[in-house]
Parts: sequence; C-alpha cells; structure tokens
Amino acid sequence: MDLVIRDARLIDGSGDASYRADVGIADGHIAEIRREGEGPRPTGARTIEADGLALAPGFIDMHAHSDLALLRDPDHSAKAAQGVTLEVIGQDGLSYAPVDDRTLAQVRQAITGWNGDGSDIDFDWRTVGEYLDRLDRAHGGRGIPVNAAYLIPQGTVRMYAVGWDDREATPAELERMKRLVAEGMEQGAVGMSSGLTYTPGMYAKDAELTELCRVVAAYDGYYCPHHRSYGAGALAAYEEMVELTRSANCPLHLAHATMNFGVNKGKAPDLLALLDDALAAGADITLDTYPYTPGCTTLVAMLPSWASEGGPDAILARLQDDGTAARIRHHMEVVGADGCHGVPIEWDTIEVSGVSDPGLASCVGKTIQQAADMRGEEPWVTARRLLINDRLGSTILQHVGHEENVRAIMRHRVHTGGSDGILQGFKPHPRAYGTFPQYLGKYVRELGVLSLEECVAHLTSRPAARLRLPDRGLVREGYRADLVLFDPDTVAAGSTFEAPRTLPVGIPHVLIDGKPVIEDGRRTDVLAGRAVRRTSH
Repeated sequence: MDLVIRDARLIDGSGDASYRADVGIADGHIAEIRREGEGPRPTGARTIEADGLALAPGFIDMHAHSDLALLRDPDHSAKAAQGVTLEVIGQDGLSYAPVDDRTLAQVRQAITGWNGDGSDIDFDWRTVGEYLDRLDRAHGGRGIPVNAAYLIPQGTVRMYAVGWDDREATPAELERMKRLVAEGMEQGAVGMSSGLTYTPGMYAKDAELTELCRVVAAYDGYYCPHHRSYGAGALAAYEEMVELTRSANCPLHLAHATMNFGVNKGKAPDLLALLDDALAAGADITLDTYPYTPGCTTLVAMLPSWASEGGPDAILARLQDDGTAARIRHHMEVVGADGCHGVPIEWDTIEVSGVSDPGLASCVGKTIQQAADMRGEEPWVTARRLLINDRLGSTILQHVGHEENVRAIMRHRVHTGGSDGILQGFKPHPRAYGTFPQYLGKYVRELGVLSLEECVAHLTSRPAARLRLPDRGLVREGYRADLVLFDPDTVAAGSTFEAPRTLPVGIPHVLIDGKPVIEDGRRTDVLAGRAVRRTSH
C-alpha cells in the first residue's frame, strides 16, 4: 500500500453503523478495508494512526461559488480544511461558460459580488469543455485544490442567445439555447442550474425551461434551480419546479432549499409534504441546504426584475435617474420586488458583507439601516448610493431565516449539504468556511438533530448518487481515496459572523486521490483536484 490509515472509526457514507477498521490505499484508490480482528493488518509505505478518529468519504459541496477561486487560489483552505473534496460550481444560473466575448464581459460584471471581477484571471476559454480543461491545467498544470463538477448556467445561456430582454425567446433562439446546453453536457457538465430571481435567467417562462430540461435529461443530467421565490409564494415556486421537471422527465435538485422571511416561519413541514407527495409519485428529487439562518447574495439582486432588464449598464442608468429610482424604491419598500422574493424589503435585515471598492469598506458589517442612521438619511438613499458607487459589486447577508425550518429540512431523506459559499468580500457569510464542520459539530454532537452516520451520508453518498459518480461518496474497495479523518468530539466550525474566515477545528487529515491535502491540520502544497465530468447512468 502507498498509505494505511490504521484503527479508524469507519463511517462509510452509507448511513450504516460505524466500525473499527484499517484502510489501505494504493494508486489513488481504496485497495483494502480490514475490519478490526479480521486477519492480517495491511501495511504500507506510510501510516496514519487514527486512534479511533472518524474516517469518512470526502464531503461533497453541492452548491459552491468557487468558479474563479479554484483558478485564483491554490490553497483554497476555505473548502479543503472543511474536508470538502468535491465542489459543484456553475450555480444559480450565472457562470463563465458557455460564453462569447460579449457575454463574458456582461457576466463578469453581473457576478462581481460572487467571484470578483476576474481581472486577475486569463479567460482563455469560451465553451464548457474548455473551462473544464482549464481547471485541469490550472496552477502551472498541477490542477486545482479540490475536485469540481460543473452545471451549465441557464441565465448565461439565455444571455448568450437572447440577451437581457424580458421577453420570450424566438424559436431560433430557443434552438440555439438547446444546442448550447447539449454541447455543454457532451463536454462534461453534470446538469443545468438556474437563478430564477436573477436576471436574465428569470425572464425564461416554464415552457422554455422545460425544453432545456429535456435536453439535460437526455444526457442523464439534473436540473438545479434557485427557484422564483423563497419568500412570498415560496411553496408555489417549489411546486412549479416539481411540475416542470416532471413534464421534462428530468431529475430535480433544489438549491439551498430554505423557507425564509416572516411569511414562512414554521412552514418547512408544508414544503416537505409537497416533496414527499412528489417522491411517492415517482419523482427524482434531492435538495441541499446550509446550516445557518441568514442568506447571502448581492445587493443588486434585491431590485425588481424590470429594473435589471438590459444588463448592468442599464441598471446603473436607471439608478442614476431620480424618477426611475423612485419607482424602484416603491417596488422594493411597498410592493415587494420579485428580486426580494415578493416581500417588502426590511433594511434592518440587509447587512453589507463585501464591497468591490475598498473606499466603501466602512459600510461592511453594518445593516443598510445602521449605515443610513449614521449618515442621517433614509435607507434607500444609502442603498442607492452604494449600488452606484460600487457599480453593483456589493454583497449582502440577509437575516431572514428560521432555525426551526433549517432543522426540519436537514432531516429529510433526500437532503444533502451545500455551502452556497461566496468567498468574496471583507466579511463573507461564515458558511463559506464552516458549513460541513457546522453540521458535524453543532447539529450532530451538540443538538442531536442527526446521528453522525446519517449526517455523513447526507454529505457524501447522497450527493455522489445525484451526480451519478460510480466511485465516490462511499468508503469501499475500488473507490477513489477521497477521504476525511475527523474527531467527532471536537470537530467544529471556527468561522463566525464576526470572524468568518476562521478555519475549522477537529479535521486533521483530508485526502484526494490518496494524496494529503490537509495533513496534521495544515494545508499541504498538493493540488490533486481535477474537473469531474459527467458519466452516463
């Protein structure tokens, strides 16, 4: 063996009871599992003495925003130190492939708040396949810090084929979008994402989305929508996605499946009943959540969709026009903008977490209400100034979640873990650095919401099954040696809202393809990650 992990508490990812075992690794795969007391123990060139620490499959982050971070940061301890060995990127309908020159410039500006403006990145790709190839040859050809799978972003596809207009696609434009999705699936994407509260993806009607989902289904992929509302009308928005994918015969994975805002307090059971009925009728549905109550997005996402038609430059022009800005304000504060999920905005729940312009750093960590009070002005005036001066690059935390909903949803049998981690900004959401140890520490050890074996299955084998990965997500002989060794008694998220970039504790070893990414609690210089391309059934 190249490596033997000796005397581990093996939690194999299946949900079954743990047991003591030695695990031998050779050529990047699990070569031997020897239960305690069964025959001769394996030996190897290197040995890790686990002394009863838990050994599990590497965690799979089903909702990540590391699209540029993987190229920018060879360390990437934000995820590696959590035990994450695979991230699913291309989320919420907006990412960087497939694009042409025009679309690339627009999408870079549109999601600066998620990934930075990309001025430090050589965008030498245009197709999905070229982007995945770029991941493989990143950092001087050494690869990326953790593995990555890619979802085709439907909003970017619409931007490419239709533009930023709020209208139905023509038949020719729809055919072009279907070709782009088919090409992306052929080149290795695992499915398609949407951001149906983000422009321009939200302009797509259900008939258009259904046609694209049929293409995805033909390639054994899945549809991952950020659906049309997490606030007023949330349950109807979930039902819409269930019906849409049923019509397309396409597997459904619900992104960050929360029930937020005051109108949804205590309503998680309604969502779960809807899903149980669909599952009983034969639907193929999974979901992901992060174990925190606040959400995180961009400030510009709060605007009504009509104010975003035409793209970033058009948005800024409308904000700079006093009459149009007054209409935007009315929709946000009185009507309830679709960008804010149909709920009138409460400025004291909107905390600025990051800005593109360092000169605006004094706003970070304050709610819009607090920042306005300091200036002696109304919150809309502060928000408008921030949007214009930061050229739409500001990120926010939105404090609108409910703990009882979070706990109820994470117990469901189709639940998986996804950080929705945005790594940009001076004060990012702690979920970016803490989601997986937060599950294991707070919700397993401290609160007992899930058993340890159940929780590991949520974070490993379930997402691997959704991604149709035949050799990941379980500790089995012949499977890839993507593994995490952690201490169930001490594992915890170090990140907090006050110090969000603090690394977790209690995770001393992380392996990708049998290579040490985290060793004795420290990041190594190993870059064992690669693009994980779609496989057939």
